[in-house]
Amino acid sequence: MRIRVILHNIRSTYNVGAIFRTADAVKIEKLYLTGYTPTPKTNHQEIHKTALGAENFVKWEKYKNISYLLKKLKQQKIQIVAVEQHFKSIPYYKFKPIKDIAVIFGNEVRGLNKKILEKADYILEIPMLGKKESLNVAVAFGIIVYHLKFTSQV
Repeated sequence: MRIRVILHNIRSTYNVGAIFRTADAVKIEKLYLTGYTPTPKTNHQEIHKTALGAENFVKWEKYKNISYLLKKLKQQKIQIVAVEQHFKSIPYYKFKPIKDIAVIFGNEVRGLNKKILEKADYILEIPMLGKKESLNVAVAFGIIVYHLKFTSQV
């Protein structure tokens, strides 16, 4: 099972860099940077500061239009999994991937919009036990991809 990741409208270059570093650690197949998510080409120094060179080893592509990308991935029979707090979401640890997937992470403040969530085959969430309602996107990315990577190998 291969894991691809979509970073949609991520604002922080430091979050993108941290995600590249973690993506390298778990051998993510490819990162898709969509919307206004910064890229290593346009924001090299800022991304490099947290990626520490991982941006040179992780395959990535830039797509302005996430809808086009999602359609393309679905045509390739890749399962779309969104990470968002939503009434249809399930706890991430209950999801067991059985085929290639693309996992979508959204904007640090607004998350993923309704149209994107409607295109997802599954919506996962990380249960929050404290007062805050969400985690930093790079932290959430680490939790989710490590779970998916090691769940799929069992």
